[in-house]
Amino acid sequence: MAFAALIAVTALVGITRAAPTAVCPDGTRVNNAVCCAFIPLAQDLQSTVFMNDCGEDAHEAIRLTFHDAVAISRSQGPKAGGGADGSMLLFPTVEPNFSANNGIDDSVNNLIPFMAKHPTISAGDLVQFAGAVALSNCPGAPRLEFLAGRPNHTIAAIDGLIPEPQDSVTKILERFEDAGGFTPFEVVSLLASHTVARADKVDETIDAAPFDSTPFTFDTQVFLEVLLKGVDFPGTDNNTGEVASPLPKGSGNDTGEMRLQSDFALARDERTACFWQGFVNQQEFMSSSFKAAMSKLAILGHNRASLIDCSDVVPIPKPAVNKPASFPATTGPKDLELTCKLERFPTLTVDHGATQTLIPHCSNGGQDCPAIQFDGPA
Repeated sequence: MAFAALIAVTALVGITRAAPTAVCPDGTRVNNAVCCAFIPLAQDLQSTVFMNDCGEDAHEAIRLTFHDAVAISRSQGPKAGGGADGSMLLFPTVEPNFSANNGIDDSVNNLIPFMAKHPTISAGDLVQFAGAVALSNCPGAPRLEFLAGRPNHTIAAIDGLIPEPQDSVTKILERFEDAGGFTPFEVVSLLASHTVARADKVDETIDAAPFDSTPFTFDTQVFLEVLLKGVDFPGTDNNTGEVASPLPKGSGNDTGEMRLQSDFALARDERTACFWQGFVNQQEFMSSSFKAAMSKLAILGHNRASLIDCSDVVPIPKPAVNKPASFPATTGPKDLELTCKLERFPTLTVDHGATQTLIPHCSNGGQDCPAIQFDGPA
């Protein structure tokens, strides 16, 4: 994987952490005393919303970091939006109503109360820090960089800046390039977030349909399973932005697996297929690449030099499960649809079983795990 290693090293250039220079009341050593305010915020988020779990509320907070940050345009200028500025929270009756943000009101309403409880922390810092805390609950995830100091002086973003699953690969790549000069490799790196993502609104007949068979661990399964041929839909078909899944429906309360049209296309397009395939069974490479791309996304609209490095207060993530990527039961190498021919596809095992892999609805393997959803304006 010399190709992968070279890209990983290149992607991480410039991500450094200053030596601690201050001590917070709880004894935590930090880069700047300003960072101390985020320690009680992390504790509050964990005990009130996330419950130290990589569950639905954590998944939604991670999604919010993307949708808030990417709403910026270099070609249209400042009037289009301020990027990672917390405008989702500051204008909760505007942006959450955009079609691309369908369902994001849950995470917006969950976070709005924290602006009053932690008034020294801006909305933009709250969104990005909450996403970093949420991700730390997912085994195998990287410890994200977090820079503080985003101001509250912003405007609501305009509609049309959030990529949607029905968009073409060209449109998606152009949108990310316009938002912040993201390369095709960085776009695929950001989509590692789909390993801990589920959908409620693409097909409203099913609840929290995951994008891979391990939605509570940050692993490379999504990059494998999106490459498998589709056989059916977990709910109804003909939904905008959805294509057939390799694991449509298991037994009992299993919601099955949903496949987004955009993921399917990116995994097979010649501009992105090798990047997509290159993450299969490469946990450390995927994790470091995602961290590097997120450090860029999280400060869109801001000058890095004017922000304060508070990465030391981001919780240390849960360790990876250390299970290699594997073909889900009932699938195998014969089901691969590969466009990239530059690298040999890794040899993977096939999960045992004569029936489709069961995807649990909750991180503890159960089926009853209600999310925390506060009422609010969004």
